[in-house]
Amino acid sequence: MPTVAFHTLGCKVNFYDTEAIWQLFKQAGYEQTDFENPADVYVINTCSVTNTGDKKSRQMIRRAIRRNPDAVVAVTGCYAQKAPMEILSIPGVDIVIGTQGRDQIIPLVEKVQRDRRPVNAVRDIMKTRTFEELDVPGFADRTRAFLKIQEGCNNFCTFCIIPWTRGLSRSRDPRSVIEQAKKLVDAGYKEIVLTGIHTGGYGDDLDNYKLHDLLRDLDRIDGLKRIRISSIEASQVTDDMIEVLQSSEKMCRHLHIPLQAGDDEVLRRMRRKYTTAEYARTIEKLNRIMPDVAITTDVIVGFPGETDEMFRRGYEFMKQMQFAEMHVFPYSKRSGTPAARMEDQVDEMTKNERVHELIDLSESMQLAFAETQVGKVLEVIPERAAKDGSGRIAGYSDNYLQISFAGEEDWIGSLCRVRVTEAGVNECRGERVDTPEPARAIS
Repeated sequence: MPTVAFHTLGCKVNFYDTEAIWQLFKQAGYEQTDFENPADVYVINTCSVTNTGDKKSRQMIRRAIRRNPDAVVAVTGCYAQKAPMEILSIPGVDIVIGTQGRDQIIPLVEKVQRDRRPVNAVRDIMKTRTFEELDVPGFADRTRAFLKIQEGCNNFCTFCIIPWTRGLSRSRDPRSVIEQAKKLVDAGYKEIVLTGIHTGGYGDDLDNYKLHDLLRDLDRIDGLKRIRISSIEASQVTDDMIEVLQSSEKMCRHLHIPLQAGDDEVLRRMRRKYTTAEYARTIEKLNRIMPDVAITTDVIVGFPGETDEMFRRGYEFMKQMQFAEMHVFPYSKRSGTPAARMEDQVDEMTKNERVHELIDLSESMQLAFAETQVGKVLEVIPERAAKDGSGRIAGYSDNYLQISFAGEEDWIGSLCRVRVTEAGVNECRGERVDTPEPARAIS
């Protein structure tokens, strides 16, 4: 049986795409092996959000070639879309597929095995107008299912290369989303995480059907216990969205709402579509309608022109928002973006200092949020052994706390009621309130 090995860099969408590509290989009779093992085919799913992503992608490509020089090496993802010729110039690369056309990977592998000639299968992504349907019936070693509903982005923020690597926003057909969701529930998954490049933009290219409409339809699926949105912009938390969040018992009390900067001048230079005041009003509204909601966010540090005063204003604003967690990134210059051409670039030392300051703030806010949950009973879906090696099991509550507690292995994947007994930054501790029914085996 031929073997295939995968390495994925970057975001949850990339991991979803890799899983979809694996399904194609599985149907073609391949067995999956570890990336560090010799394989007949290596697939590297690349990231290009930062320069580090490009560099790590090249490293993994070269590692695959060293593992088996006779293997077919296929490179896909954002870096492949952005720089196909740069990748093909690496001796040993056989196939470059961008972020579209991955359903053709098996015929391309067979062609290379037959002809031994490199293939550039990258298309002009800006001409793509349809969502690429790839079936993912399950996920290895996961008790939460990811469901990709959207691709691309129309925002064109000044710092971001993604619209040029993923194309314009395309929505998955609602009927396909519902059908896939039902399959995942039938396979034993109780939580579905809706994901995409710009998930909140779902429906922008559809007639009279938006994300809130999709959420209402998903809410009606029997057996589905939780619906989680991977990310949504503050401007997309509309009154219709608020109504769904308020009325549904399945929507998780967790929303990831990227802030990127806490200063209005920096937001303007980033070409973001909100002010700090508008963002704050959205967060206030969510806190009001969803008690104990966890708001997490992304922040970019050291954007061109960000003065000490701007950073300090941003710091205080973030503190005011009382986030449950912040994902902090130093600004990375991406060739071809407007921000890369801005003259007032911030030096790396200053960026590094600011990153560490915000990480410290994030951890203090994580702990503060966790402490508000001590004594409360939350529903947790355990998905793994606890990190401390105690023999306990751990998983996420609906409001995104990682909680470990004493339990049985056959509880993994089931809904457990757990009282939070001790707050922690990365993992809280709890005690079960009752014994759940054993989870249905995830197929």
